[in-house]
Amino acid sequence: MAVTTTDLIMGPADLYIGDFGATEPLDTAINTAPGVAWTDLGGTQDGVKLVIDQTYTELEVDQIVQVPGARKTKEVLTVETNLAQATLDNLKVVLNGGTTASGTGYKSYEPAYATSATQPTYRALLIDGYAPQGFRRRVIVRKVLSNDKVESTYKKDDQTLFSVKWASFYVTSSIAPYKVIDQTA
Repeated sequence: MAVTTTDLIMGPADLYIGDFGATEPLDTAINTAPGVAWTDLGGTQDGVKLVIDQTYTELEVDQIVQVPGARKTKEVLTVETNLAQATLDNLKVVLNGGTTASGTGYKSYEPAYATSATQPTYRALLIDGYAPQGFRRRVIVRKVLSNDKVESTYKKDDQTLFSVKWASFYVTSSIAPYKVIDQTA
């Protein structure tokens, strides 16, 4: 395969969050902001990483020594980033909810602290980045939870960030858990 240099991709992506089931932008609107159902999470540091981890289980028979095939038995999609804007609104996002309040001269945050049997608040993510040929690529991850540790470090010589990792979950038998749209000429 010959190298097509215009298929090489480099550059940042914008990250948006919406409610689970939020109205998705039309595929034809890929080069525009996603709309009022989506909130821009602001600046990120070290990029936005999309990881699709597929597990295939090998089939086996007694009659041959080679592996005759495999079947997909698990798929885990995650989105990882460091939110550079360490606001209370972003803290609420990375901790899957809670309550913010404000008044004259203050703003506060309290986490959700219901029992573990309570249904979590699922969200949706939208990643707007670059595609081959200098066009745009949009990834919509339809059902996510921040499910890894959230880190925030205060240091005299380093920026404070919210480190976050969202996991994607099954939606329905007729709705895929994610969708990737590339702009074309």
